[in-house]
Amino acid sequence: MTDPVAVPPGLPVVIVGGLHADARRAAVARLLADVPGSVVLHHDLSTAAAGTVVRTIRDASGVLDAGEAPLVNDCACCALREDLVPELERLRDAGLTRLAVVELWDSVEPKAMAEVVTAGGLTVTGVITAVDPALVLPCLGNGDDLADAGLAAAATDQRTIADTFARQLEYAPVLAVADSPEADDEDRELLAQLHPTARRAPVGEGAPADRADDGLTVPTPRRGPLSPLAEAALAGFDVEAAAAAQHPACALLPAEADAHGVSTLVWHRRRPFHPERLYAALEDLTCAAARSRGRFWLADKPDTLFHWDAAGGALCVEGAGPWLASLPDAAWEMVPPVRRAAAALDWHPEHGDRGQHLVFTSPALDRDGLERLLESCLLTDAEYAAGPDAWQRLPHAFDTLLEV
Repeated sequence: MTDPVAVPPGLPVVIVGGLHADARRAAVARLLADVPGSVVLHHDLSTAAAGTVVRTIRDASGVLDAGEAPLVNDCACCALREDLVPELERLRDAGLTRLAVVELWDSVEPKAMAEVVTAGGLTVTGVITAVDPALVLPCLGNGDDLADAGLAAAATDQRTIADTFARQLEYAPVLAVADSPEADDEDRELLAQLHPTARRAPVGEGAPADRADDGLTVPTPRRGPLSPLAEAALAGFDVEAAAAAQHPACALLPAEADAHGVSTLVWHRRRPFHPERLYAALEDLTCAAARSRGRFWLADKPDTLFHWDAAGGALCVEGAGPWLASLPDAAWEMVPPVRRAAAALDWHPEHGDRGQHLVFTSPALDRDGLERLLESCLLTDAEYAAGPDAWQRLPHAFDTLLEV
């Protein structure tokens, strides 16, 4: 008999994460219902204060196994990394599991876990972030520390809700979108503009759902074709390509858009920023949009590509390695091909790959005001004409921020 659910050989692993816990649990339930023989592996990091991480393994019928993993270096995420691959290997070697669904705890980011699983010799077939469209803007606007919300993964965890959610959202090639009655067209448009290349799969599409004893909705096991979510979970995943898509030098940034009250401004220039004027404008630029990111060029630091990453009213600026134009020819062989290809597509005869490429996405975006502010931060015609030697004598306004 032909298997109605085509699952890759071995033990395929799909990672499901996201701060929107209800949407995440619904997505996991959908996968359990769609793929017979699938199990969910979950590490609960909320118990880390007691010195352990609680691990559960369950299928559609309930909990199959539970245990504890001790903290590693007082870090719950480290304990997860140490425990995850051995548990997946045990499931694989037992030969009874057809699909392992790794349900991440709220603030765990999928990038790190996908790389851990792949490095462990297992096959990740999908990475999914579950989202409730009505909660996207509140999360992006929430600059609270994870620690204050009880979501920190370690004592040293300094991430915020906004930047954690942004990375969860933008890394995953698949978004499991909850059917939220509170979401409107603006919410859905914001989600679409933030990650336009994502495959969006509705969580609720499929067979009718039953109600479990604990009140959670449990999808009825599927007997026909897979749902779009399960198809996406088994479609395949390239961990190296996913990492490259997040690197500021070759990131797949959103394109220009304007619909349902939400706008995305793509700002691209071939002139460096005046460090002092840009530094003075950072607060206004950071607060101008719900989300902004990209790469930029400072006149006084011509060799360094800088990463711009803002959400929740907070900005992270850091060096992301050299511009390729600053490297000797012999060093190019050590640069990943995807980086060289991205530079070649946008190469300037004088400046090479140096340039400004910033993207701002938000409801009610003041595009004209934002463009004027950005333009005012560039070198003037006279400053530009003075040349690179003069540029490097400009005030090094970013040294304190960059801890140079």
